[in-house]
Amino acid sequence: MTISLLFVAACVLPLLSCSQAPDPNTLVMIIESSPTNLDPRVGLDAQSERIGELLFDALLTRDEHLNVQPGLAERWEIPDPLTYVFHLHRGVTFHDGRPLTSRDVKWTFDSLLEGKIRSTKSAAYRFVDRIDAPDEFTVVFHLKEPNGSLLWNLSEGAIGIVPYGALDEITRKPMGTGPFKFVSVEQDKEIVVERNDNYWGAKTRLARVRFTVVPDATTRALELRKGSADAAINALTSDTIVALEREPNLQVERAPGTVLSYLAFNLRDRTLQDVRVRQAIAYAIDRGPLLQYIWRGFAQPALSVLPPQSWAYDQDVAAYPHNPEKARQMLDAAGYRARDGVRFHLTMKTSTEESTRLLAAVLQQQLRDVGIALDIRTFEFATFFADVTSGAFQFYSLRWIGGNEDPDIFEYAFHSNRFPPKGANRGFYSNPHIDSLIDQARRETDQNASKRLYAEVQEVLAQDEPYINLWYFDNVLVHTRRVRNVTLNPSGNYDFLKTAEISTQ
Repeated sequence: MTISLLFVAACVLPLLSCSQAPDPNTLVMIIESSPTNLDPRVGLDAQSERIGELLFDALLTRDEHLNVQPGLAERWEIPDPLTYVFHLHRGVTFHDGRPLTSRDVKWTFDSLLEGKIRSTKSAAYRFVDRIDAPDEFTVVFHLKEPNGSLLWNLSEGAIGIVPYGALDEITRKPMGTGPFKFVSVEQDKEIVVERNDNYWGAKTRLARVRFTVVPDATTRALELRKGSADAAINALTSDTIVALEREPNLQVERAPGTVLSYLAFNLRDRTLQDVRVRQAIAYAIDRGPLLQYIWRGFAQPALSVLPPQSWAYDQDVAAYPHNPEKARQMLDAAGYRARDGVRFHLTMKTSTEESTRLLAAVLQQQLRDVGIALDIRTFEFATFFADVTSGAFQFYSLRWIGGNEDPDIFEYAFHSNRFPPKGANRGFYSNPHIDSLIDQARRETDQNASKRLYAEVQEVLAQDEPYINLWYFDNVLVHTRRVRNVTLNPSGNYDFLKTAEISTQ
């Protein structure tokens, strides 16, 4: 969208009349949709998790390299691979003044493991045998088998600690120990939170945050232009961001992100079973124009499912730079010689989302150059995703949002035990060596040993190419100049609100 179109839209949308002066005590942040459930044991959508992280603390946090760090647990020990002992901070209270103890932590997970709260998140703790609370500030997790991802699944973004006895009422009135307290919610309109003045950690500088729900992308941009909203993160198109950068009252912050865009193949397809075909397609794709014209430079080329910020990321893997001649040679060697300029047809299924359709159109041109005729089939998202999960596709494009920040993604997306509906190995990739490496790494509690195993996993996947990893999206925050002291983290969550402040000048 150009800046002129923004001005036109401003003239024709009567609801966006002149705004009042902004509240000096409230930061207004635009979000695309309401959270579905602010119970941290249940909510899975982005808004539930990101707003929930402000209200609920977890046992552990994550640093800029996606390593776990102390949270409510000030330290922990692993005396053996089946036992994890956590020592809680003292002096932590819930928003209603109740002290946090080990009983609350035990209840949070027992309510999932015992089915008192119905949630798909319970699967993440399937390796937990039982949880003990030997005293008020010690929690002991006993596992059925070693599970190197336990710490990640106890950290922010995965789970938050709720008070002892809390059941479904947490959905209606969230009660945590986080830096912000819940005030109110109006479905599809707004969520309001305020500073927790009794917070056990560093207190926020913002007195209040109002998350206002604005589903339309054009309206989001206009609200920022006229100053009736203060901030939006990863909620605007690339063209709109370029236009808003010219606005004198707005500032654009960007930082490398972890959201991955990828192409996935159906390896049960006769043509795509041949690794030479998959590698040839990778060589045929030119990311440069896609990054420049679709994403306007707000994305970076990807080599792995894991983001570069991850402790387990391996950059020394096979790469596929744009080389159409090599692609043609590999397709010839695989027995697919061109007839009338066409070697074979492939069908790419997409959703109706605009950027995905643009991606498919460019891929159609690039693959035609090496003799592959790409047919595009576009569906409403629910139908498209149903086909993807049932294996009714040749190849498709989707994104990993958050799920690829932990190496456990390899088990979920590439292990042969994780064909749908048991997991996200939707392309039916099967490699016994990969299965063995993943199983070893999942049971390993030494991070250096895990890193070596996951490096080999990434190297094998880069050769087998069940995915083509396209790019990681930057995190982009657009905010008014009265908002200061913001720092973006790799996940693109709302942690920047913990340090942000509103200038009174």
